[in-house]
Amino acid sequence: MPAAGAAEFVPETREVAALAAAVQACRGCSLYQNASRAVFGSGPTRAEMMLVGEQPGDREDLAGEPFVGPAGRLLDRALHEAGLPRAPVYLTNAVKHFKFVRSESGQRRIHKTPSRLEVVACRPWLFAELEAVKPSVVVLLGATAAKSLLGNEFRITAHRGEVLQLPSDTVPETVREAKVTVTVHPSAVLRGPAEAREESFRSLVADLRFAGGLRPA
Repeated sequence: MPAAGAAEFVPETREVAALAAAVQACRGCSLYQNASRAVFGSGPTRAEMMLVGEQPGDREDLAGEPFVGPAGRLLDRALHEAGLPRAPVYLTNAVKHFKFVRSESGQRRIHKTPSRLEVVACRPWLFAELEAVKPSVVVLLGATAAKSLLGNEFRITAHRGEVLQLPSDTVPETVREAKVTVTVHPSAVLRGPAEAREESFRSLVADLRFAGGLRPA
């Protein structure tokens, strides 16, 4: 089934709880066929800061909550060191279903990066979350999240430490005033060479601290 798009499955309401319930019936792309469930965002419904990752992983797919696996634990550490408690932050992903391939033994589900079609298909849910939460700061974690909102040619390495804006040609008008920053996904820190992980982690903390400073006084 091609990625037809989620727009027809997104209700008009901008209540987070109602959106979270509705996403379970989404058939906007084929990822729902193998995932256990859709994983919607979590956090205050009027959070000043929204963090957007790529997609739920194996742990998130089973738990139904974003960022509860190893990458989530590392993100918790980074937020703490950046002076940003997780509780006031809204966490979500650009893609709501877990995309994976089976290991040769069939015992493990291995993360697979969503295609551009799948990312675009799922984008109406992310737009709805932005409209519901109305964050003043949006932090895009990793290339998939960044490309979801800023375009397929966007490169994180060229724009870390910058304040960006959401594009007016694709993003709903009501959320275009949000300040946007980009950084690596916590899983990239975990997958990186062991000798570089501490430096990568410190860079993630610095990016989060920078984003935190953009919140209204």
